[in-house]
Amino acid sequence: MPSSDGLAIDAPSALAEEATLAALLRCCVRELAGPRGLVWPAPPYLLLRVAGTLLRARTHGGAALRFDGLPERLDGGAWQPLMTDDLVRLVEADLGERDRRSASGPGRLDAGRNGEFARQVAASRDAVAAILRGRAEGVPPADPWLASEQALVYGHPFHPSPKARGGADWLRYAPETHAEFPVRLLGVRDDVLAAEGDVSALDAMGVAPAGYRVLPAHPWQLELLRPAIGAELVDLGPGPVVMPTSSVRTVYAPEAEVCLKFSLDVRITNCVRKNAWYELAGAVELTSRLTPIFGEISARHPATRWLPEPGYRSAALGTRLHEGLGVIVRQSPWAACSPGVTPILAAALALDTPVRALDTPVWALGAPARDPLAWWSAYVTVVALPVLELYFAHGVVLEPHLQNVLVGLDASGLPAQAVFRDLEGTKLVAGRHDLDGLHPDVARALAYDAERGWARVVYCLLVNHLTEIAATLAGPDDDLLRGLWRTAHALLMEQADHLGWPLPLSDLLAGAPLPAKANLGVRWARAADRAAGYVPIANPLA
Repeated sequence: MPSSDGLAIDAPSALAEEATLAALLRCCVRELAGPRGLVWPAPPYLLLRVAGTLLRARTHGGAALRFDGLPERLDGGAWQPLMTDDLVRLVEADLGERDRRSASGPGRLDAGRNGEFARQVAASRDAVAAILRGRAEGVPPADPWLASEQALVYGHPFHPSPKARGGADWLRYAPETHAEFPVRLLGVRDDVLAAEGDVSALDAMGVAPAGYRVLPAHPWQLELLRPAIGAELVDLGPGPVVMPTSSVRTVYAPEAEVCLKFSLDVRITNCVRKNAWYELAGAVELTSRLTPIFGEISARHPATRWLPEPGYRSAALGTRLHEGLGVIVRQSPWAACSPGVTPILAAALALDTPVRALDTPVWALGAPARDPLAWWSAYVTVVALPVLELYFAHGVVLEPHLQNVLVGLDASGLPAQAVFRDLEGTKLVAGRHDLDGLHPDVARALAYDAERGWARVVYCLLVNHLTEIAATLAGPDDDLLRGLWRTAHALLMEQADHLGWPLPLSDLLAGAPLPAKANLGVRWARAADRAAGYVPIANPLA
């Protein structure tokens, strides 16, 4: 594949260019051209206009926008290959002009400029190429769940810079390269220990001197923090070997049979991945509150599992170290699944062709190919139905996007269980839970109003999750894709009947537009992830 200057580039760079271009083009369809009516079907192509330039690509997969072949741009009356750098310039022109039109008053002299954007896209593309090279030299784990966690080479398909990562030496800790490394063990003096809940798994990871407790730390985070080592905090040396999962900062400690969620003071996609003090406390609070609720859900939906976060530990040495060294203990998915059921990350099940060609994951073969409608019916049943019941019957907002759900496959490859994880994104619907008695900051972090909570559920479950799984399952077969959504519609209709036809679910099944998170918009605005809005897209259930 040639580069923009006509020179040949190596295979990792070519794959990185292709994936980066595809992700940015999807963002353009969803956030720039689509809302303005500047997208048109022209079989076998989809046409769109960005900054006045006409683009085209062959697509399949419905809203997932899978591309067949390379996109093109119309230049001087002839179609030319579209490159990432070309599209970045068009996006900058489009959004820059929009910002200039909306700017008013002093203090907006920089309107229409974002000096970071092009660098972030380029950094993400370079990171993908580096990951591909490192992955070729790594040794895949024998554990199929870990292999699925480490399979997300290209990242979020609707993000302009899905693999942009801050900090140095990040490749040493990258899950995609099959990294593994020992945690660093610290000893925290008892009188400055910050902890809550059950953290007994941490005590089994090493031996601390009398008057101290063991605190595992991510070695990358220690390099970033450089905490003072002295009387209150002592270095106990390397601890057990761990493997990073898809979120980078959460690792699996097989000897302790738990996952550990660390803080990382680096930006990964949209956010600096730090455990705020109220999130540390909130994880333990939510675990306590959700335990009886998941018990009730499991009575109606026996395939439902979740990963509690029973405790955290840190050092009470000021907010920076309290948050920076805070570690949350999370149950292992192997402990949550029944014998004979293998947990697989849902995002790995949604992988598109490029990674399959590299890895041929076993979870992408077998049962889905034999009977895709039966496989899909089982998938929607175990994943979607409990999420809706939790929201409407219990006022619990799960965040069931592709990286927060593990699907337990039985020996034949059929979805048998769903494991929901990551309490940071789990919220309680305001007014339906008594949060009196909690610190106000903890209470605020745990609650969403009903409208915001429903939008988050629909985006994560339908747009981010089921749309991608359906596109992978159907491939280029549009008739099969429509059949999958008819099956999903029937299953959700039965659930709506059970729940008494709540209005938001009725509207969803009637074809109301779906909210799609605006990742391009939030990155262009250089805003926090929590500021991301939504754009409406067509509802495949219609």
